Amino acid sequence: MGPDVASREGRRHEAAVARLRASWAALPPGAPVRLAKRTGNLFRPRTAGAHGLDVSGLAGVLGVDPVRRTAQVQGMCTYQRLVAATLEHDLAPLVVPQLRTITVGGAVSGLGIESTSFRHGLPHESVLEMDVLTGSGTVVTVQPGDDLFDAFPNSYGSLGYAVRLEVELEPVGRYVALRHLRLRDPEELGRVVEHVVAHHEWRGTRVDGMDGMALAPDDLRLTLATHGADPGPTSDYTRDRIYHRSVRSRDEDLLTTHDYLWRWDTDWFWCSAAFGLERPWVRRAWPRRLRRSDVYHRLVALDRRYGVVDRLDRRAGRPARERVVQDVEVPLDRCGDFLRWFDREVGLRPVWLCPLRLRGGRTWPTYPLRPGTTYVNLGFWGTVPVGPGAADSPLNRAVERRVAELGGHKSLYSEAFYDRETFDRSYGGEALAAVKARYDPDDRFPSLHDKAVRRR
Repeated sequence: MGPDVASREGRRHEAAVARLRASWAALPPGAPVRLAKRTGNLFRPRTAGAHGLDVSGLAGVLGVDPVRRTAQVQGMCTYQRLVAATLEHDLAPLVVPQLRTITVGGAVSGLGIESTSFRHGLPHESVLEMDVLTGSGTVVTVQPGDDLFDAFPNSYGSLGYAVRLEVELEPVGRYVALRHLRLRDPEELGRVVEHVVAHHEWRGTRVDGMDGMALAPDDLRLTLATHGADPGPTSDYTRDRIYHRSVRSRDEDLLTTHDYLWRWDTDWFWCSAAFGLERPWVRRAWPRRLRRSDVYHRLVALDRRYGVVDRLDRRAGRPARERVVQDVEVPLDRCGDFLRWFDREVGLRPVWLCPLRLRGGRTWPTYPLRPGTTYVNLGFWGTVPVGPGAADSPLNRAVERRVAELGGHKSLYSEAFYDRETFDRSYGGEALAAVKARYDPDDRFPSLHDKAVRRR
């Protein structure tokens, strides 16, 4: 990016920040605040009433420095837009969450994860600096080691909103080669993951990305990705073929880097099947431009608002279903314990598997994973027939208890049911409250407990 373009983008950014601060100043004194945005990737409903801030003009890439391997990006910029800019230089963010419309600020204030997380940890660990709109209406610049920066991951807007971020990039090349390993049980999975974590290779070939699926108790798949592969015929999973099916049926594959980064988005992992997208005639009729996670998310939101599926189940005499949409992290050596319990008590398959480790020795108070420990993220998304008690979410509550028993944590992008004491103990409540008191003394932003559990 030339100096003239950079200067122009800088002026636009300053104007957008000015609009943001003006919208803050226009709010009634003491009114609760959140962003005015039309889309999101949360799976927990929110009560109405908070006033929205004007974030128009804060969704772009301000610049890519291919020499320093960094990008300056606005907080509402989606990873789809950021990746489009960085791939022009054969670079990508160190961790790119799976869904296109996740924003960079959202992945940092929430928790993003992907196949590179066994090397690079979580998205906030590759942020060098960020500007944050705080609860006092001021924008402050923070870096790793500052109290606001360190408490920001997993704060979900309870401490403020990222306005600008400087993120690290890494070389990725144009193609990604995949190997799909077939494993017998979680213990075999654990042995392979530990080897890859320790050596970043498997059987003589470098491993840059690692994730997989648990299909059945005796059928697990682990995909090992190598960036910068040689050119060749590539697969396209945006048309008739479906990526998760290829993991089951193929041993090797080759994708463009772009398609690898968004391999899960086209079918929302495997959740597009709920809309009939795995039926050939439905897939042909469904426009390709609408085969993407944000479209499916809006359809689910409409169903939750109007209860269409619940009404149809009642009319058909089917038992009420509980939505079990969660991502959890458990230590690698407890992965098998969780999966066996999950099969008995919940029964959803497949389960997404993604190994991760903190990138360095720093801990993060609002999501206290242990440095030097390998975890597995387990993602499961579906509905389970429960019956009259479905509204009380017994399975989701049981997941929370079991994850805690195994020394793990649960992401807060979906519904949570913790009591206040358990919640504060699990998510750094004391440290979070101290930072919030400093930067949001009037409690303009809802607390993390209010947002995650009380749905405010």
